[in-house]
Amino acid sequence: MTSQPAGPAPRPSANRVFQGFRRAERLLAENRPLDALQALSPALESQPNDASVHLLAGRAYLDSAQLHRAEQAFTRVLELDPADHYARFALGKALQRQGRLGEAKGQLHLAVVMDPRPEYQEALGEVRARIASITD
Repeated sequence: MTSQPAGPAPRPSANRVFQGFRRAERLLAENRPLDALQALSPALESQPNDASVHLLAGRAYLDSAQLHRAEQAFTRVLELDPADHYARFALGKALQRQGRLGEAKGQLHLAVVMDPRPEYQEALGEVRARIASITD
């Protein structure tokens, strides 16, 4: 029996990718971000230009304290859709948790301008207060 050279890995079917995405959403809702990332892996590989896939990954990274990866995921979302106010908010939270308050303030301010939701305003207020306490 002759072996054939290994070719590229087969691409997951669209249905498998969709099911993985939905499963990742459920796992994230159950506070299982690492399992969500595993379920989301086929979608991340096969859908590199899908903002919703990167947004879900960013949320899972943020929930699992993988802050640099969360930052990368939210930045990718904003490259694909600069008007995504939630991605700006979440990027601001990731930056805040890394202690990068000036950058966080900028992203949170943009999120508030784009959509003045109370949670965005509250996050911006927290960062402003923390910056003020450090500079006093």
